[in-house]
Amino acid sequence: MNYNKAEFEHSYALPSQLPPSDMCEIAFAGRSNVGKSSLINKLFNRKQLARVSSVPGKTITINFYSVDNVKFVDLPGYGYAKISRQEYARFGELMEYYFSSGRNIALVIQLIDMRHPLTEDDRGMITFLMETGIPFIIVMTKADKLKKKEYQQRLDSSKKELAFANSVPVVPFSAVTGQGINGIKNDIEKSVRDAGGLE
Repeated sequence: MNYNKAEFEHSYALPSQLPPSDMCEIAFAGRSNVGKSSLINKLFNRKQLARVSSVPGKTITINFYSVDNVKFVDLPGYGYAKISRQEYARFGELMEYYFSSGRNIALVIQLIDMRHPLTEDDRGMITFLMETGIPFIIVMTKADKLKKKEYQQRLDSSKKELAFANSVPVVPFSAVTGQGINGIKNDIEKSVRDAGGLE
């Protein structure tokens, strides 16, 4: 898969706007400001293909990118309270429709901020993915922001926090150093092949 050929396709704010799911999809999920856009940019070797914001809750649309007949889907960040009740309801409806409408989801990349303990929102999302049987991996972002001792402590603690997720792969990742990016690419390509999307 040639990630350098990635192209932004479209943003959708309403369930009725979502296009048909005619190709394998790789979806990115996680809390607001967890680093989804940074991961996407690193994956595609681009600086600003996905907009990176320091303001949580910036992405309240579903953004589609395409690479070699595979769709990459940047989902809205969850868990940010400072949006209106109307926007929160729209966000929930959009997310629920995406996951319940029979789309060809080959893999969900569930992002968690490595610096902090697992939140209830993260736990709920992981539990949802397990219950629905959607394939997923866990990517622990911002690994470079931890000192060596802190990094090891959080790595050990996260194993206990994520024990309920059974044998789901967990990949520490840094958008600064590139740590973990090759492993993430391997997981993506394996999932797409398993779904019949790559030869």
